[in-house]
Amino acid sequence: MAKRKGLSGWREMRKDELVRALVRAAKKRSRPSAPSKSKKSPTKSLRRGTTIKAHEAHGNGSKLNGTKAEGKAHKPTAKQLAVAERIHKVNAERERLKDLSGSFSLAKGKRKAPEKDRLVLMVRDPYWLQVVWNVTRQSVKRAEAALAEHWHTARPVLRVLEVDGGPTTSTAERVAREVEVHGGVTNWYLEVSSPPQSYRVELGYKAANGRFYSLCRSNIVHTPAPDSSDVIDENWTDVAENYERVYALSGGYAEDNQSGELQELFEERLRRPMAPAATSQFGSGAERVLNRHRDLEFHVDAEMILYGRTKPDAKVTLAGEPIKLRNDGSFTVRLAMPDKRQVLPVVASTPDGVEQRTIVIAVERNTKVLEPMLREANE
Repeated sequence: MAKRKGLSGWREMRKDELVRALVRAAKKRSRPSAPSKSKKSPTKSLRRGTTIKAHEAHGNGSKLNGTKAEGKAHKPTAKQLAVAERIHKVNAERERLKDLSGSFSLAKGKRKAPEKDRLVLMVRDPYWLQVVWNVTRQSVKRAEAALAEHWHTARPVLRVLEVDGGPTTSTAERVAREVEVHGGVTNWYLEVSSPPQSYRVELGYKAANGRFYSLCRSNIVHTPAPDSSDVIDENWTDVAENYERVYALSGGYAEDNQSGELQELFEERLRRPMAPAATSQFGSGAERVLNRHRDLEFHVDAEMILYGRTKPDAKVTLAGEPIKLRNDGSFTVRLAMPDKRQVLPVVASTPDGVEQRTIVIAVERNTKVLEPMLREANE
C-alpha cells in the first residue's frame, strides 16, 4: 500500500511508523481543495494590524462554518479507519507467526512460557525426522536485537545439516536444506533422503540479506537403512508403544549423547521415567542392532562394459560422446553403473554422414541392502 501511494522511505519504516504514515497520507488526500477567490477576498482585505475579532465581525457564521469544515477534514473517515485496522491486524498476525517462543502443556491443554531453550531431533523412520522445540521469549528478543534493521525481513527457519563423522571426534556439517516454519507450533516433521545418514538441526531466524541467527541446536541422529526399520506412526500415542525403538533410533542410548534433552522430552510426553538402558531391548548393543557402527565392513558396487564392432572408418557416439575405435573397428567402453535406470543411445554413421544406425540400451540397477544378522557369541 505504501508503495502504491508513493510514500517515501517506506522500506525503512517499522510497522507502527508505516501505519501512521498511511493515515497521514489518507488525511492529506481527504482535505478540501483551496477556497475560491470569493472566499479569499475577506482575508486579502485584512491588513497587518487588523485583529482576529475584526475578521470575526465580518462574518461570524463563516467562522463557525470554517471551524466545522476544518474539524471534519482532520477526522479520519470510516474507510481510512478500516484500512488502518486491517493493516494493524495483518502486522499483528505476521508478528505472531514470527514469534517462536512459547510451549504447550499436554496435561492442562494451555500454553505456558518455557523455562529454557530446547531443540530435540528424533528419527521416525529412514525418511522422516521429527523436531520438537521450546524457545524462551528472551531468546527471541536477543535475535531481534542482533538482527537490528534486518529483523522485519527475518523468517523463522529450520536448518537441516548433514553430519559426516562417525566414531571420530571431528565432524563436518553441511547445510542440506532450510525449511520455513512459523510460531504457534512446537514440532515439525522433516523429510530426508539417502538413508542411512546423520543429521543435526538448527532453529533460528534468516533475514533477507542471507544472515542466519541460530537460537538452538539439536542432537545428532542417524537414520537407518530403508529395510532395517519398521515404519512408526506419527502420533505420540503410537510412539509410547514403540518409544524404546524411537529413542534408540534418535541416539538416546548412544555413548556420545550427554545432553539429556532427548530423555527429558520422552519422559515429559510419556509422563513416566524412562527404563534404564540395561533393561531395554535396544539399550545394550543398540548401536550394532541399528546398523550404525558395524564391525564388519562390506561394500558392493557394479560397473558395466559396453562393446561392439563396426567399420574402421565409421564414426560412433555414446550418448552424444564420440567413441574411439580400434583398427579393426571394434570398441569397448567401461561405464559406471549407478543405482538408477539409464538409457544409452549408441549411434554409428558413415564418414560422409549419409547412413546412420542407432542402438539404444536401457539398463537399470536396483541395489537392496538387507538387515545384518547378529548371532550370539556361543552360537
